Amino acid sequence: MSEMPDMNNAESDAATGLAARASYAIHRRLEAPAPAHDRIQLDHLQREKGRLRVRSEAGAEVRVFLERGRTLQVGEVLASDCGRLFEVVAAPETVIRAHTRDWLQFARACYHLGNRHVKLEVGECWLRITPDHVLRDMLEQLGLATHEECAPFVPEAGAYARVRHEHAH
Repeated sequence: MSEMPDMNNAESDAATGLAARASYAIHRRLEAPAPAHDRIQLDHLQREKGRLRVRSEAGAEVRVFLERGRTLQVGEVLASDCGRLFEVVAAPETVIRAHTRDWLQFARACYHLGNRHVKLEVGECWLRITPDHVLRDMLEQLGLATHEECAPFVPEAGAYARVRHEHAH
């Protein structure tokens, strides 16, 4: 005699299967914060693209079609054509973290990286860059301690990044 399937497990499997097969097209960013239904994890290079296809944390296919030239911000909420909302999350990626307690060493390191137009994330006497053995050697020669880690990488936008105006002209 065969066993009857547990309805809770069957319903759960069906829901999971539906999420994995779901597909959403995104054509707009929300201007105001809103609670999201799902999240998409993107590394720093993916957040620079206006067109990409990824899987959400729930397993849905998400196709993004946004204007080019405007980086997706961590915490930004995107709206699909059917109204489903997705929060942008920074995916962990391999980076080099350099740190010091000496502000002058830190300032020099930031100067030299900026002079080379290197993308970097800046904290209080620490910075992160994408892996590069030449830059890592330079940072160590400047007196900073370095190590490789897996962490979200959110580089500075830069002085010439587009800033949204909140007032009328």
